[in-house]
Amino acid sequence: MCFALVMPKIYNYLGIIILFYSNEHEPIHVHGKYDGKESKAEIIIDEGKVKEVYIKKVKGKMPLSPAILKDFEIFVNKYSEKIIEKWINYFVLHKKMTCENIEKKIL
Repeated sequence: MCFALVMPKIYNYLGIIILFYSNEHEPIHVHGKYDGKESKAEIIIDEGKVKEVYIKKVKGKMPLSPAILKDFEIFVNKYSEKIIEKWINYFVLHKKMTCENIEKKIL
């Protein structure tokens, strides 16, 4: 039996597609895709608060270019609480995701 891998897109930030894979695992993390490249950001939570965001490579994928990676990292740091909420909604509450477009650069 074959199962399709669902990739719920949660944000489109300046062309960076930020998504979950349907077969994800903890820690909470998102993938950022841009121009055929991909990196991921793990959100570390301690006592109910975001402690840190780690940017990591994705096995078998070319990482995001430095400028795009920086935009991705800034976005995830700024939106970490909303990403956690979306993670819970999708993986725990099984709610459908919609993609939010954000065209204004976060500084």
